[in-house]
Parts: sequence; structure tokens; C-alpha cells
Amino acid sequence: MIFPLENSPLFPDPRQANAEGLVAYGGDLSPERLLSAYSKGIFPWPQEQDDPLFWFSPDPRVVLLPQKIHIGRSLKKVLKKAPFEIRFDTAFEAVIQACAKAKRKENEGTWIIPKMISAYSHLHALGFAHSVEAWQDGILVGGLYGISLGAAFFGESLFTQESNASKVVLVTLLYQLQRWDFHFVDCQMRTNLVHSLGAIDWEREFFLDALQKALEVPTRRGPWSKNLS
Repeated sequence: MIFPLENSPLFPDPRQANAEGLVAYGGDLSPERLLSAYSKGIFPWPQEQDDPLFWFSPDPRVVLLPQKIHIGRSLKKVLKKAPFEIRFDTAFEAVIQACAKAKRKENEGTWIIPKMISAYSHLHALGFAHSVEAWQDGILVGGLYGISLGAAFFGESLFTQESNASKVVLVTLLYQLQRWDFHFVDCQMRTNLVHSLGAIDWEREFFLDALQKALEVPTRRGPWSKNLS
């Protein structure tokens, strides 16, 4: 049975999700509800503009371990050339807007609907949502955004308008999270990019246990800066 959400930001146990990972439906995108969801390993994934919200906790979960990333030879050459200026948290709304407009297979980008943009921009203002941006000649050409809680980072989406921009921002984020001893990055779904960097699958039970340990660490509320100790 899929749980209908009421006014309270409480969620059911994600272990009760169905085969597709669907845990609950309904509710809103208030900061309290979003933070409650992520702290339980659940995230929203709207299907259409006017449909009720759907909340997922897939099994298995795809994660990147900042201390164990794989950088291929060609990507090492790109990083050495430093083709982009990388910034943190200087253009969050521009990044999420660009992610919403990015063309993807089977129109997968359409789930970043206006109320999602508004909600995550609110979380950014509260210091929980962050962006990593690639700039070239003063123009934003790539970026990603996600949520940070404890020693866990939940990657939401990324975009690129120049070759390798999304790769560089993700690797830069992973290097920064190494410095801060983050435990993992939740990628939600497997893509070619995260696969190339060494993403692994965790069973939901293992992921939820790891998440609870990560949440024991104080959250680094923003704004973030590159190489901030």
C-alpha cells in the first residue's frame, strides 16, 4: 500500500516502498517535508505538472564514495587544462533553471517543474541546497545542484552547455567532499557519468544504515566556497 501524505511532514518507513521504489504520494514541498524526506532516504519525483507528488526510495541506490572516485586518463587531461572557473553557490537559481531546460532522453528533465524550482531555491536560501558551477568567459556553461545533510550529499540534477563541463563540476564537488570527509553522494539513478566515476549500488537497507551514520555529523549549512576548510 502506497502511503497518502497528510499535513504532517512525517513519512512512512521507506522499506515499505513498492517494487518501483514508490513510498508515498501527495503532500507539499515545504522545507520541513523535504528535509524530513531526505533524512529518511526519500526524494520527490513529480510525474506531471498537476499530478500529486510522488516520493521514492529506490532499491538499489546508486552512490559515489568521495574517497574512492575513479578518474580516467582523458578526464585527468581535461582537469589539468582547467578549462572552466568553478564556483560554489553563486548562481543556484540559474543552475536549477538550466537543469530544468536541459534536453535529456525521453524528456527526463521535465520533472523539475516550477514548484520544484521554488522549493529547492528556498532550501538554498536556508543553507541546505547547493550548486557547483562551471563558468567560461563569464558565462555559466555547466553545473549541478543537490541537498547536503550531515556527511551526505544528495545529487539532484546537472547540465552542460560545453563539453566536459558537467564532468568537471562533479569531480570538483567530489574532491571538495573528500576534504570535508563526506561519507557518500547519493546519485539516485545510474548514468554514464556517475558510472565512469566509479558509482556503486547499495541495497536500500545498507543505504539507510549508512545515511543514519552520516546524519550524526553536523550539517555544513551554506553558502559553500571552493576549498573552504
